This record gives sequence, C-alpha cells and structure tokens, in this order.
Amino acid sequence: MSKDKSKFASYNRGVPRRREAFWEGLGASLEAKEEPRPAAAKRPGAAFPYVIRGKTNMADISMKERLEKFGLKKALGYFGKDPDKNIPKILSFVDAIDRGNMFRGQRAQFHKVVDNPDNNWYRLIKKLFTDIDTHVLQTIFSNFIVHATLTGGKRQQEIREKYGCNVPWAILLDPTSGCNLHCTGCWAASYGHKLNLTYEEIDDIINQGTAMGTYMYIYTGGEPLVRKKDIIRICEAHPDCVFLCFTNGTLIDDEFAEDLLRVGNFVPAISVEGDEASTDGRRGDGVFQKVKNAMRILREHRLPFGVSCCYTSQNVDKVGTEAFYDWMIEQGVLFCWFFTYMPVDADAPLELMVRPEQREHMYHFVRDMRTKKELFTLDFFLDGEYVYGCIAAGRYYLHINANGDIDPCVFIHYSDSNIREKTLLEAYRSPLFMEYHKNQPFNENMLRPCPLLDNPYRLEKVVKDSGAHCSDPVKPQDVHDLCAKCEAQAKAWKPVADRLWVNSEGNKHGLGCENTILPENRIDHTKVRLVADLIEEDIAAENAKKDKKDAG
Repeated sequence: MSKDKSKFASYNRGVPRRREAFWEGLGASLEAKEEPRPAAAKRPGAAFPYVIRGKTNMADISMKERLEKFGLKKALGYFGKDPDKNIPKILSFVDAIDRGNMFRGQRAQFHKVVDNPDNNWYRLIKKLFTDIDTHVLQTIFSNFIVHATLTGGKRQQEIREKYGCNVPWAILLDPTSGCNLHCTGCWAASYGHKLNLTYEEIDDIINQGTAMGTYMYIYTGGEPLVRKKDIIRICEAHPDCVFLCFTNGTLIDDEFAEDLLRVGNFVPAISVEGDEASTDGRRGDGVFQKVKNAMRILREHRLPFGVSCCYTSQNVDKVGTEAFYDWMIEQGVLFCWFFTYMPVDADAPLELMVRPEQREHMYHFVRDMRTKKELFTLDFFLDGEYVYGCIAAGRYYLHINANGDIDPCVFIHYSDSNIREKTLLEAYRSPLFMEYHKNQPFNENMLRPCPLLDNPYRLEKVVKDSGAHCSDPVKPQDVHDLCAKCEAQAKAWKPVADRLWVNSEGNKHGLGCENTILPENRIDHTKVRLVADLIEEDIAAENAKKDKKDAG
C-alpha cells in the first residue's frame, strides 16, 4: 500500500468514531433509530435521553460540503481583482450549490442587486471586496453561505421535522456578565459582574449547536471582550462557524485586531447611541472617542465591523437621521443593527421607551435609507414583516446568559432550562420553548411581533403555562409586572402598526398569518414561493428592458 493510500485508510478508520460522537442520539442519519445516551454521559437533571453531542470539524463534514467551501473560497479569492466582472460569478456558484432551492427567494433578491448594479447595495458588495482582508472575507463568506445557510439550514429543518420543535439559525450567548462600563438602562447591568460561562461550556454549546446545523454565534453580555483570550480560542476551535459580538468597543486594540485577522471568523458590532453627546450621556464620558478609535483600528486592519444601536425616546432624533448614516459609512461601518429600548430589568427607566410616532419615524426612515445608502441595516422589531414576526425561542435564535439559563430571547429573561442541566435539544423541547413554538407568530400583524412589547399579556400566558421562572439572578420580577410596563405602549402602537401594515411589503405579498395555527409555525410556504416567483419575474422584466436598451 502506498504512503498516500495508507494515510487515506487511516483517515477513513477514524471517520466512524468521529461520526458516532457527532451524531450521538440520532445515529448516522436523521432516519436512523434513536439510541439512548450512555448513563455515564447524562447531565444532572436531564430528562430527555436522546441528545446530539459532538464536535463539527472538517473531518465530520461531508465531502460535498468541503468541496463547496473550497470552491467558494477559491472563487472569492479572485473577486478583489475585478469585482464588477467576478461578483456575479459567486452568485452563480451559490445558485449551483443550493440544489434544493431552500433559499430561492434570497438568491432572487441578490440577483436583483447584482444583475442591475446601479444601486447602493451593489456599492456595498463591491466595498467588501476592496476594503476587507481577503482571508477574512473568504472565511466569513464561505462559513456563512456553506455552513450557516445552506448545509446548516438543511440540517436545522431535518431536526425540526424529526423532533417537532424549533431549531435556531443563531445562538446568542453571554460569556460573562462582567463589564467595564455601566450604561443607563442596560438590562445586563442588573445581573451583576461575577457570572461566567467557562471556556468548556461555551465550546460544548457550540459543539451541540453545530451538530444540529447552527453555525452562527453572537456574543452579548456584559462586555464579551472582557473574555478576549477565550473568544479567540473559540474562533480557533470552531473555524467553520461565524462569530459576531455586540461590544462597547472600548477594549478593541491592535493586538486584538491582529488576532481577528488571523482567525478570520469574528465580526464586532460596536454599540453607538448616535452623536458624542448621546453616546457619552448613556455610556460615560469619553466612550464615543474610544469607539471612534476602535473603528479606526478595525478599518486600518481591513476588518469588517458594524454598529449596534439602541434607539430610545431621547436619541431617536440623533440616530434617525441621514447624517448618522453618513457618519457610520465614513467610519467604515458595513452594517447597523437597530433595537428599540426595552424595559427589561426591574429598575428599568420607563421614560426611555420610544413613543409611537418615534417608532413610526424609524420604520419609514430605515426603509428609506435602504434605498440610498451602502449600509446593510436591520431593525430587530420593525423588520418583523420579513421574518414572520417573533423569531425567539429557537425559531431563528435564542439566548443563553452567563449563568447558563436558556432564555427564549435576549429581552425575555424567563427560563425553564439551564445548559448545565439540559442539552440544547432538551431545551428546544422544553415546555417554555414549545409554548413559544405553538403560539408564534403572536400577532397576524407582523409589525406587532413581540409578546412583551406589542402583545404584553401573551408573554405572561406563555410563561405561566410553561411554569418558567425569571432568570434574572439579582432582581427577579413577576412576569405580570414586566408585561404591565409595556401595556400602555402596546395599546398606543396598535393603531399605528395596523395602519402601516395595510401598505407594508409583507401584507402586500400576503405573508401575514392566520389566527389558526398553520404547519411550520404558521408560515404558508406556498405564499413564500409565490413571492420568490414575483421577484424573479421582476428581475426578468428588468433584464429584458436592459437587453432591449443595449440592443437599441
């Protein structure tokens, strides 16, 4: 036997053992007979004996996945040389590897941008290939497209169907409750500064998550970068994942930037409250200048980064302006994630909650900016029409705090599972998460998605029906008291949201849900496919016009 063949045989002998660990509880495929986990491996308090354990690494990934990832990385390597010529090629490559048409609608939207490049979105895409380090771009894109989206999405759906529960696209987790700042209205501040997930616990969460198709991990806190060294170790241990971090930015330095260049799979989202006065007013004197310095460091190292912006009654007039967008673009920001202020902890100042007219302003403003600016923008609450309402409890994401409690949402601190006592799959099938699963969406108007902010007593019912408890370790509060804080706001927002919903894109294309429960969490996928068809028809019509113009 040749040396190469011997190496191949040795590799193959190891595959079954790796796959056994990888698919423990499921078998070699989702159709396989379930096998109980050995008693010695059970966690204290775990009631469900069938779990997914193991570590996803390149040896565990199918040959097809590895070839697809390799092909995508090679393709990405050429794009910086001639973006206009080569950008369409990556979309053709993605079209080819999405053989099941799982993301037909998303691909159609990208075709609409790429095939007609005279738009702000195309300028943003070009910026990625001209301003971002090639290794980082290759790593993030290939992990995001191949693992987090295509193969991961398929695996998530298989497990959803097998176990009848939600399986998230992303997991938010708090490495620590510690923070070097004390921002006004921050819910994490009520947790104290002494809670931590160990490196081993974070690693285990990701091992379990990737086994079920979740390759996107988002750090919150506390301030995650208090744990810089462990965060980089996790990036190294899971090179097939994408990591995003909500951070105040004050701990970003050149050494950390060099680490990010090396691992290639980590993206910071820096918290900004608008201008210097607004940011320092909430976060402390001098923080805004430290944020600008962090952005400069990241920009000079050709690293991608974004902004996380919580808009309140006091800063809407600062963040909801074109000047703020222009400032972000000038700093090198590639994306902005908007959140409205939530009165989560027991002592939260209610006066920071936005008024209906302010929320409506952000609704119109963000959509307007999306047509003009080369900045990718998400609004966690006001984009409910694009994701069919509430995305919590594993429908698209969940939250694990620094005490190990598994919450349905980063803003909903009620739990009936802890990662130190249950596996992720057990948590997905817990009473609390299944109550969410049964009730999502919480409103047929997708601009009223939240069971707390927009439908306050829906959350109370879910929590009480499931027997969940408050996961705030310092000042736990009864769910009725929490919901009561939002009752007046919800009533005031309802007529505004109902008026906006009538003319919204989601309602226009019939993506609203019925009051009765439909399969797949009330999402009518026939309607979704029809929307994809409409988009493709629009693209075909635009291309026909372009061809006619070119011919003339």
